[in-house]
Amino acid sequence: MSSVPDAAVGDELKQAKEMEDAEKYSFMSTLSKAPKKQIQFADDMQEFTKFPTKTGRRSLSRSISQSSTDSYSSAASYTDSSDDEVSPREKQQTNSKGSSNFCVKNIKQAEFGRREIEIAEQDMSALISLRKRAQGEKPLAGAKIVGCTHITAQTAVLIESLCALGAQCRWSACNIYSTQNEVAAALAEAGVAVFAWKGESEDDFWWCIDRCVNVDGWQANMILDDGGDLTHWVYKKYPNIFKKIRGIVEESVTGVHRLYQLSKAGKLCVPAMNVNDSVTKQKFDNLYCCRESILDGLKRTTDVMFGGKQVVVCGYGEVGKGCCAALKALGAIVYITEIDPICALQACMDGFRVVKLSEVIRQVDVVITCTGNKNVVTREHLDRMKNSCIVCNMGHSNTEIDVASLRTPELTWERVRSQVDHVIWPDGKRVVLLAEGRLLNLSCSTVPTFVLSITATTQALALIELYNAPEGRYKQDVYLLPKKMDEYVASLHLPSFDAHLTELTDDQAKYLGLNKNGPFKPNYYRY
Repeated sequence: MSSVPDAAVGDELKQAKEMEDAEKYSFMSTLSKAPKKQIQFADDMQEFTKFPTKTGRRSLSRSISQSSTDSYSSAASYTDSSDDEVSPREKQQTNSKGSSNFCVKNIKQAEFGRREIEIAEQDMSALISLRKRAQGEKPLAGAKIVGCTHITAQTAVLIESLCALGAQCRWSACNIYSTQNEVAAALAEAGVAVFAWKGESEDDFWWCIDRCVNVDGWQANMILDDGGDLTHWVYKKYPNIFKKIRGIVEESVTGVHRLYQLSKAGKLCVPAMNVNDSVTKQKFDNLYCCRESILDGLKRTTDVMFGGKQVVVCGYGEVGKGCCAALKALGAIVYITEIDPICALQACMDGFRVVKLSEVIRQVDVVITCTGNKNVVTREHLDRMKNSCIVCNMGHSNTEIDVASLRTPELTWERVRSQVDHVIWPDGKRVVLLAEGRLLNLSCSTVPTFVLSITATTQALALIELYNAPEGRYKQDVYLLPKKMDEYVASLHLPSFDAHLTELTDDQAKYLGLNKNGPFKPNYYRY
């Protein structure tokens, strides 16, 4: 084996190192001689201004007319209805059976809508189960139901369930922005007389309701309402029809409030079922649905990050509780406004600070209303908000934020994306208004299907109960859903979780004074 002297190896290594250093030096020298470049702003002397400039703003008159007539599609919809400026009221459309007893954006979207409905059915197994159990008996045979609710894939499952149980239905939308056009088309294709499209004007809204009620040879005998607009319209415009209604089912705080007002004044001449305050609506839809959908709606419209943001939630009922739980979980600093000392104390015990809106309005980043009241956020509040404050509503009615006060010449409206308007003050301050103060989650996003199954099943049972009740059981007043029915709705949904209820022994049932099959709680019990 030949060997290389150690000195020779050392010389070779030294030479190689010198060559490597020379190359590196040459590269660095070349780099240092190259002209230096520096990232610069377009104008180094320009200072950051407090608010954005007014460049590119639209005129007020243009923005008002556009906001009331343009139709924008939420992420929940396949189609962007703004691509067709022709009003559905001016179109002549027929479905595959030759019927034109409907008014939707585009009947050709029916196939897409049918897919949406089929997807919703997968997570509404309890309502489908009720449909199958009662389909043979047809408990709604002869019922002529006029409805005014959000028209989404989930409510379509309810509508088709009512039809399967024997009812004839005519339907309109309770919100001008929440209709899924393709779902409305699918219902029309299936033969439901539906009058709704996304982006209706106020005039369109009432026209659609009237088309559902005012029909030759067809007279409604049941009302399913969400918000009370349909009930109000029939009561005011068609008193003879209203007197012949066999029952009203209402699911919103606003609508229920209107019913109690009619009852107190002695003007409610039909029995009504208050679904909103049923346990299965209030404790599930109002709480759990809003806990998830508040974030969905805000994220889709604003891309806001909640960590560290200051948020004020007006109202700490079930909707407010759901919103606050979600916002707190993402690291937001949450304030509460309340008029009720009990709800206020609950908020304090849950770790939230209860304040007056005027105390925090200058510092908060997001304002959310969920009270069911009017003028909760006034023009004075809006004037005092910081730049880029986000304002939205999670209550049913659009009366909580005084949007009308923003329709003034000195303010400019700028539509920046679907359901998102920047309202711009003369000094350049911008307030981000979502869905023009209407219900955020159903206007700007979607809601969890499973929770809506609970509400829809409750509505269906309430209609069946009122329609089939013997004369005299329900007087001309507002009623809560029977406790046994609430428990039945809950039991239908337990198999989805593979939940197994414990059964009382005879001795246990006797000790508690209960029927082994329920109801398990008295009517005064607070869940």
